[in-house]
Amino acid sequence: MSVLMKVAFHQGIRDEIPNQQLAHELASARDTDGIKEIAEHLWDKNPNISSDCMKVMYETGYIAPDLIALYAADFLKLLHSKQNRLVWGAMIALSTIAPLAAPDLFEKRELICKTIAGGSIITQDAGIKTLAQVAAADPNYLAELNPFLMNFLRTCRLSDVPRHAEFIEQCVNDSTRQEFLSILQQRLPEMTPSQAKRIRNLIK
Repeated sequence: MSVLMKVAFHQGIRDEIPNQQLAHELASARDTDGIKEIAEHLWDKNPNISSDCMKVMYETGYIAPDLIALYAADFLKLLHSKQNRLVWGAMIALSTIAPLAAPDLFEKRELICKTIAGGSIITQDAGIKTLAQVAAADPNYLAELNPFLMNFLRTCRLSDVPRHAEFIEQCVNDSTRQEFLSILQQRLPEMTPSQAKRIRNLIK
């Protein structure tokens, strides 16, 4: 049976469980042909099918990112989609493969930054996580991406600061540490006790 027939839409199921199960099956079997079939339907004219396939792809990426890394170009193209679910799904997929595809993602940094700036909370979360991993891969990448990351941390919603700071921390080095800590210290006084605790742990 075609693996496409296992996605939620074709099973007549309205939750994500079939898509998650399929991702586990594909990852466990290292089924590259099945993943290729799912990837081809990221462009399906039926938005339910394309959304299901995106879910399968990024769930596979959580388990075995190397199996979906070949489709980085597809995920980048889908950042232009008019379907918000495909945009944030593509960004999540990119966040799972960023260490494996850092040079390719660095080349498309302007697109990723633009998508983050205009994106949903999910898109922003996955986008910052993606950029931080790309920046961590090469000091030259960090030098280019750090201004965007620091500005985002400086201006994002206060409630989002701990989460984004935790993403960004992985790419902080000696040249960027002071700016990173300064921003955290500036935003710390306005935080709730639970938010502040996370930031203080990062500062330590």
